[in-house]
Amino acid sequence: MLTRLSPAIRQYLVVTGNYWAFTLTDGALRMLVVLHFHGLGYAPLEIALLFLFYEIFGVITNLVGGWLGAHLGLNRTMNIGLGLQVVALAMLLVPTAWLTVPWVMAAQAVSGIAKDLNKMSAKSAIKMLVPEQAQGTLYKWVAILTGSKNALKGAGFFLGGVLLMALGFAGAVGAMAGALSLVWLLSLVLLKQDLGKAKHKPKFRDLFSKSRAINILSAARLFLFGARDVWFVVALPVFLSQTLGWDHGQTGGFLALWVMGYGAVQALAPRITGRAAGGVPDGRSATAWVAALTLLPALIALGLMGGLDPAWVLIGGLLLFGAVFAVNSSLHSYLIVNYAGHDGVSLDVGFYYMSNAMGRLVGTLLSGWVFQLAGQGSQGLQACLWISALFLLVTTVISLRLPRRGDH
Repeated sequence: MLTRLSPAIRQYLVVTGNYWAFTLTDGALRMLVVLHFHGLGYAPLEIALLFLFYEIFGVITNLVGGWLGAHLGLNRTMNIGLGLQVVALAMLLVPTAWLTVPWVMAAQAVSGIAKDLNKMSAKSAIKMLVPEQAQGTLYKWVAILTGSKNALKGAGFFLGGVLLMALGFAGAVGAMAGALSLVWLLSLVLLKQDLGKAKHKPKFRDLFSKSRAINILSAARLFLFGARDVWFVVALPVFLSQTLGWDHGQTGGFLALWVMGYGAVQALAPRITGRAAGGVPDGRSATAWVAALTLLPALIALGLMGGLDPAWVLIGGLLLFGAVFAVNSSLHSYLIVNYAGHDGVSLDVGFYYMSNAMGRLVGTLLSGWVFQLAGQGSQGLQACLWISALFLLVTTVISLRLPRRGDH
């Protein structure tokens, strides 16, 4: 059956399969580390700091990884990412006494490099596999890849918890390392050689985009993801646990389901935004959707300030925020692939996802710092939500300068 498919479709399936396998292990590893170190007595903020290098190295990797992809080919950078994730998992197979904070942070740094090499390669590869005139197809393929990734990341949270209960920490990590090694070996054989390699080799100074549209979109992406993570990464799970009294199973399960639903909406974004009617999004679409999103964290904060039931305010607010944020993210993912140049596409995509990683890093650090500074509890979460609304307002203003259809 696969032999009847076009070469481009077969390569898309290989790229997507790689991305799916990696994403499952990435989500499961995060949950394994959180649950295992919580069991060892680490506080929530201490656990969050274990992922600090994961985010920092994501910024660096996206910037340098785009240059590597243009030089080496996207098949090689994707395979390097898969191989490094196996290394990161193997680093956690040492005896328990060796699992010190610096060692786990180092393993997370390797995993962060692996994740962003894999993501940059997957998103860039789609540009090479879709004809330039088929923008509707490009939007659909990007939405499916992005949405399925986040749905599987949520599934990975569940997988991590199940493996931890069934096999223990070392057994779970070993099982994932073995499975991902098989995927890596298959990828080495099946993924097309020289995919995405630039005809004209870019110089190192070309790391920074010279495209006005990409620079504007990258700035918008930084504030968009900072707005999500400033309340989602530390403040929200700690609030659910400490203030609402949810146990770790309830908190982890709810957030996992939220991520899976978020991914499902991303995959459906082309239908939601009107691709079925023949249109593809532009800067006007991105501005309208982020303007709508700006209202939501402010409304959640006002609901908490007004003394409404915090559980219902957060559950309802999170569902709405997740759905609208998912459409925003999917629009951005399409626009960057659309704006990127065909030769050396990974340079533009890498620069953009560097901004994405920077937004996550800023949001993560602010989430812990602001939540703690404002007194934790409801006041701490409200402070994080108001900063989220401010970041989204900045994103809206920046998005006003994105090209409209025909400008770019």
